[in-house]
Amino acid sequence: MSPGWDGVLEQLVRERYPRLVGHAMLLVGSRHDAQDLVQEALVATFSGRARFASIGQAEQYVRRTIVTRSIDESRRRNRERAALTRLGSRPVGEAVVEERGLGADVVRALQQLAPRERACVVLRQVEDLSVRDTAAALGLSEGAVKRYTSDGTAKLDAALGTTTTHQEHAAVRLVDSREVRHEL
Repeated sequence: MSPGWDGVLEQLVRERYPRLVGHAMLLVGSRHDAQDLVQEALVATFSGRARFASIGQAEQYVRRTIVTRSIDESRRRNRERAALTRLGSRPVGEAVVEERGLGADVVRALQQLAPRERACVVLRQVEDLSVRDTAAALGLSEGAVKRYTSDGTAKLDAALGTTTTHQEHAAVRLVDSREVRHEL
């Protein structure tokens, strides 16, 4: 962060924060989302090299960042919605739960995941799409798909009290109480 930013940031938050949240509320509709958006905009603004001659200049920059972030988030949601529609995804109903052999506890645990984690886990584990196909469907990088799938699976394991084995990992088999063999 650039030197001298803290005084401008302090004054901006102290004097203009309510107006910034009001501005963001007009864009996103809820106070909670507006506060999150303002926080993101402040971090983005003051973590760069931007320097401001006045508090008004800093406020205008933050306001532009709020609008840009709001538009980006809206576009991202629309892309994800379109991708899920293209894939025929729908809210998990009783027929899908029965067809896939998912219990109500799994469905409840899935609902607790972040949207991207849930989408990646469902597409990878339930719909059996490849990493590449999941990335293309959601407009994410393959690395992001792997990360969201891994994080989501770990959270599901914790919520359900299970452990997941991955085919890519070496199988470990207990041969004797003193000897362990690793098979690839």
